[in-house]
Amino acid sequence: MEKKLISVRVVVAIGIGSAIMFVLMRFVALPSGVPNTNLNLASAILTLFAAVFGPVAGLFIGLIGHALTDLTWGSFWWSWIIADAAYGLFIGLFRNFFKIEDGEFKFRNAVVFNVVQILSNIAAWVLIAPTLDILMYGEPANKVFIQGLTAAGLNSSVILILGTLLAFGYSKTRTKAGSLHVDD
Repeated sequence: MEKKLISVRVVVAIGIGSAIMFVLMRFVALPSGVPNTNLNLASAILTLFAAVFGPVAGLFIGLIGHALTDLTWGSFWWSWIIADAAYGLFIGLFRNFFKIEDGEFKFRNAVVFNVVQILSNIAAWVLIAPTLDILMYGEPANKVFIQGLTAAGLNSSVILILGTLLAFGYSKTRTKAGSLHVDD
């Protein structure tokens, strides 16, 4: 029997997560005061989906969701699309530490979840996006690093609050391993 590279469940999650991310990025974004940098709820959705469905889902949701948003604005900003995809990948790689899908997301897991998301936001928005902006578009370093720091701070804050609440809520809907017993 062949092992599937990607499950139907993950493909469906990619489709739904990308669509939700697109809608939130496109229609529910608030300007931050820093040019081309917004406060949006999409980062919490990307984080939750990556934490539940894993690195492949996180990578593709970040890639597709952000690319669809850029498509509707008329131009692709590949450095930021790649950063969102990398962020989703990073979160997905740590999904087993969060135990959201197992219904075991507790305070300790929330601390790990938030440490990982903050470090992943720093990697994506303070390292990857600005570096690619400079290399791909010749953007001035001071501009892109301010944008990256702003994006990392805003995303981390949204995920700390909304992402953690979503993770607790979703975890409560999951059946804990060994919690079902046969009645006599």
